Amino acid sequence: MSHKDVTHQHPRTVVITGGALGIGGGISRRFARDGDHVVIVDIDAEAAAATAADITAAGGVVTTLIGDITDDDTVDRLATLVADEHGHANVLVNNVGDFRPAKSFFAKSPREQWQRLHELNLWHVLTVTHALLPGMLAHGAGSIINVSTVEAFRGIPGNAVYSAYNAGVSAFTKSMAVELGPSGIRVNAIAPDLADTPQTTAELMLAGRDPALLRSWLPLGRFGRPEDFAGVVAFLASDDAAFITGHTIPVDGGTLAASGWYGKASGRGWTNMPDQA
Repeated sequence: MSHKDVTHQHPRTVVITGGALGIGGGISRRFARDGDHVVIVDIDAEAAAATAADITAAGGVVTTLIGDITDDDTVDRLATLVADEHGHANVLVNNVGDFRPAKSFFAKSPREQWQRLHELNLWHVLTVTHALLPGMLAHGAGSIINVSTVEAFRGIPGNAVYSAYNAGVSAFTKSMAVELGPSGIRVNAIAPDLADTPQTTAELMLAGRDPALLRSWLPLGRFGRPEDFAGVVAFLASDDAAFITGHTIPVDGGTLAASGWYGKASGRGWTNMPDQA
């Protein structure tokens, strides 16, 4: 009997925050395709409905919960839904994160933006994990996968607060892995870069430049696709990763290994996408 057959006989409950679009949408589709019951939490009702329709049309099972995951009410509703309908979550993917509320330079950024970045990138990872953890502990098993960023491991001028909070996500991942290991719960993370998603489209990243430049921007020579990230998350949640915990896996086409940020020749600003090889 194949692993997929076993999965279909015993579907897991997989909660994915921000599970409608981009990396989250890819993760939702992957787990549903593997036979799991996917619970999508998303602030965008239209996008969540469209993703749920795709999953259902493909034979998958999905539940959607609409709300801002940084709000306590949404977290409470999620915990109630999981407890009432599933008993506990087998897998939690804390996927929500965004750099866009930030100003370009820290010295010019108001404190309100730091607060929103905190909520979007770190706070909800704590609250959602805290809300669903009792069920995992009672079950004696579980897998938590957080979404950090490569910018947690290198400097990113203009996004210092975003970088700091995601470094916190990876540090939280390590500490929780140690704390929860004896309870049979594994905690890992992925660190994406250059993902072609609605949040960071290929067109936005290219900004009119020659796509051939991709060969000089990252070793694999292309932008990441949602399925690239979803595959690693699915692996981390699988029995194949049963002895892996506490790690953040870069899923970045090689950018972290190969490059950093460069001052522009004009002396104004920085880039991690040089226009010349």
